[in-house]
Amino acid sequence: MKQIFTAVLFLMGTVMAFGQDQIASMRENARKFMMSGDMDNALLVLNKAAQADKNNIDVQKDLALAYYYKKDYLKGLEIIKPLIGSEKADVATYQLAGTLYRGTDNGKEAEKIYKTAIEKFPNQGPLYSEYGEVLEVQKNGAAGISMWEKGMEMAPSYSGNYYNAAIYYYKQPEGKIWAILYGEIYANMESLNPKSANIKKMVLDAYKELFSGNLSQMAANSKNPFAKAVLETFGRQSGITAQGLTPETLAMIRTRFVLDWINNYNKKFPYRLFEYHQQLMRDGIFDAYNQWMFGPANNQSAFETWAGANKAVYDKFTEFHKSRVFKMPAGQVYSNRK
Repeated sequence: MKQIFTAVLFLMGTVMAFGQDQIASMRENARKFMMSGDMDNALLVLNKAAQADKNNIDVQKDLALAYYYKKDYLKGLEIIKPLIGSEKADVATYQLAGTLYRGTDNGKEAEKIYKTAIEKFPNQGPLYSEYGEVLEVQKNGAAGISMWEKGMEMAPSYSGNYYNAAIYYYKQPEGKIWAILYGEIYANMESLNPKSANIKKMVLDAYKELFSGNLSQMAANSKNPFAKAVLETFGRQSGITAQGLTPETLAMIRTRFVLDWINNYNKKFPYRLFEYHQQLMRDGIFDAYNQWMFGPANNQSAFETWAGANKAVYDKFTEFHKSRVFKMPAGQVYSNRK
């Protein structure tokens, strides 16, 4: 009798395992359909999977995602709403719900979703990034930048908040210095992302606009002590711009800036980006880094000529660049400090 009972349990376990294997296979097929743009087949497969396993939250999320890709936002919300109240609801569940509400232009409901999600998952950078985007769409950019800066504090190595903050500050008359800093941080965090090229161009343009003004006056008017120190330090190098602002002159300006900063301000305002610049200088590849950062945005053919003429040092930089991940530490969000 004991042997029969054991055999029955084994068979039940095998059936259950087979069922879960089937569900996993169906989800994989559905993802392939989604990647190819065939949402109808993805929905067909996922609905079958949902019928076979009504309590599988991952299948439900996949189903809501497929409806989102099909732009059937209301149907997607029907699927995702019951999941929000579940203890199994994870960050992705809330993100998907917020995105579906954004698809229906229901910013108020999206706000509620992100507020709840942040209370539950306070260290998840994507939630702050997306919540800030909702606020910006609602013409509340001041609240949006506060959310992105909070996201930097809570999840300093998540890139999306730096990206959004850089673009926001670039549009502000007095925000160019923050656009430069946050844009360069994003470019380092997401060097393989296609958006990085546009951000590098924006940083270069922000430098041109910054140095076309009176840096001493900007520093005097700044109420932020970190920004004041950065502007004053850049101001001491502004004479170099008489040669124009190119990757080469920017390398000269930024080299002198870093030496000045490390000597005078780094203890008071430690900043990973400037410390990284110092590291590149010690390794003899800071000029190559500046070419990587600004060369293509300034003049693609001139950059290719420089890279060809300085192949050894540029190869050294690219090998180093590929070998590490740039991360910002906690406690270095100075833009929200007075």
